[in-house]
Amino acid sequence: MAERDPFKNPFPAQDLDRRQIWEMLVTRDIDAFVAADWSAVQGDFIEAGFTGISGNHQPDPQLFTLAFPTLAAYRDVWLAQAGDFGAERAKGAFAGDPRSGIFAATRLEEIEITGDAALVRKKFDGRLAKTDGSFDRMNWQTLYICRRDAGRWKIAGFVGYLPHIKE
Repeated sequence: MAERDPFKNPFPAQDLDRRQIWEMLVTRDIDAFVAADWSAVQGDFIEAGFTGISGNHQPDPQLFTLAFPTLAAYRDVWLAQAGDFGAERAKGAFAGDPRSGIFAATRLEEIEITGDAALVRKKFDGRLAKTDGSFDRMNWQTLYICRRDAGRWKIAGFVGYLPHIKE
């Protein structure tokens, strides 16, 4: 079996919808996060009615929270997380290229599309090695609700930080 290229969009060229969603939720999302550049992804969201639920890495939905009642609330946390990541990177905390590690840990292979709505399953399973011999564990999944808006796919909301159950 050939090794998966984590940088390559797995959807065929003729499947434009899934290819566009993958580019938005993998390539653009990772690159923007690593650069702490919200402006690179802000156009990928539908602000009106945006809602983000955090599973808090817990299997019991009773422990989920309405962590991001607005896009602004999500943006603020995203920027803080990206800033913390960038500060660690600037200090040389990561062994190797953490961007490559994030790509390697990311799987987005399931996209259910019905009309102008999509349910997207994005999974993270990997480790970012650190120079001190430790690592940051990436092991969660997110369910994105996307909608076609003005001819392109955008994120309308998500249920994230869910436990990742290996198959």
